[in-house]
Amino acid sequence: MTYDLFIPSTLIRKARYYSRKLSVRVVIMGMLAVVAVALSSFIEHWIPEKLGTTLTGEAADRLLSIIANAMLAVTTFSLSVMVSVYRSTSTQWTPRVHRLIIQDLTTQNTLAVFIGAYVYALIAIIMRELGVFDDKRAFVLFITTVLVLVLIVFYLVRWVLHLQSFGSLIDTSRQVEEETRQMFRERLDNPCLGANPLIDPIPDSAEAIKSTESGYIRHIHPEALNAVAKNHGVNIYLLRNIGAFVFINEPLVKIDQIGDPVDDEHDDDSLRAGINSSIILGDVRSFDQDPRFGLIVMGEVASKALSPGVNDPGTAIDVINRIGRILTDYEDEVARDRDEVLDHIFVEPLDPADLIQDAFGALARDGVTVVEVQQRLQATLSGLMHHPDKGLCKAARDAAEKHLSRALSVIVFEPDRDQLLSSASKQVRETLKEQQVSRANLPALS
Repeated sequence: MTYDLFIPSTLIRKARYYSRKLSVRVVIMGMLAVVAVALSSFIEHWIPEKLGTTLTGEAADRLLSIIANAMLAVTTFSLSVMVSVYRSTSTQWTPRVHRLIIQDLTTQNTLAVFIGAYVYALIAIIMRELGVFDDKRAFVLFITTVLVLVLIVFYLVRWVLHLQSFGSLIDTSRQVEEETRQMFRERLDNPCLGANPLIDPIPDSAEAIKSTESGYIRHIHPEALNAVAKNHGVNIYLLRNIGAFVFINEPLVKIDQIGDPVDDEHDDDSLRAGINSSIILGDVRSFDQDPRFGLIVMGEVASKALSPGVNDPGTAIDVINRIGRILTDYEDEVARDRDEVLDHIFVEPLDPADLIQDAFGALARDGVTVVEVQQRLQATLSGLMHHPDKGLCKAARDAAEKHLSRALSVIVFEPDRDQLLSSASKQVRETLKEQQVSRANLPALS
């Protein structure tokens, strides 16, 4: 048995992943409730008799009964609200947003507190019936119950305030933007996942390791993967980035033997097992480590807003502005300074052209006849053309030319065409004028 995957960074990343699950938070709060009751019973014996007898068990019983009855109803109501919000956001915007809203920390913490308080009340009532807490000495139990009530009131008020915007378009768009920007910054702060940028050809001597299942690459544990490569004396070249779909028996990585394994336990089987354990595949994409997926979801929100059933260009314009703010943070991963490099793995850097396509491709096509949307799109791409990174500038210019050309081929009303042309950058307009001779389907430009 090898321990390549049992390194702190990988364990922390896994703990962070599981901490976003509602079930984990509920279990933690339930365990804290059990601990609170147990500590109350233990501390009660250390309280002086004069102080301990000032409050009887009947006083605590009334509070525990209130908590047990109220928390069951409040939890049921909160769950129904949560399910309704999940379904409405999936229907109105995009089903991909549903997975992000599920991870809403306020909702998860509130439900966990409500269920934990319910568990606390039930256990305390059972222990009272069993005689663990004496009727004449319930001072600590009463104080603990009051503290639980204070916690409940705090989260109840917080939950009511959260419901005022929970599931709304602005709140949903803001959540997607914040999550995408966070993943974007994490990726740029740790260029190429901390590995070497895969910009040179892979050595011919490298051997392909095929995928054992079909699915999206959801997570990569780069530190664990580097430990696997180091202990097996190989370099690992990732053929696909996070978010890519891989079919079974399709090449997933390539390995190049550069040395000898550290011991006999690190053989071919352990190498393949380590790679499969470090690269997690699933049936759906995840926001974690995948800024491109966040951009795709934002584009889908804008596209849904442009559908005939919704017909809300303002939402598409708002999304374009949010995407523009995210892309302004872009920096070339190859040129980024690195404090430490995982020297045994190689990962492809983000391509700015892919980022532009993920963000604007769908909404530019679906909103091709909406002049206001095309104007904002051209204005945003014109702004990105002044970005310090040359790669992003070129990608923005290419996209602006393509989307403007498509829009002009559809929009025939001359004032709308003039209005759209005025929103495009001078460089883009000049390029289209030069190309109009060879493009017979493009109407003459003024």
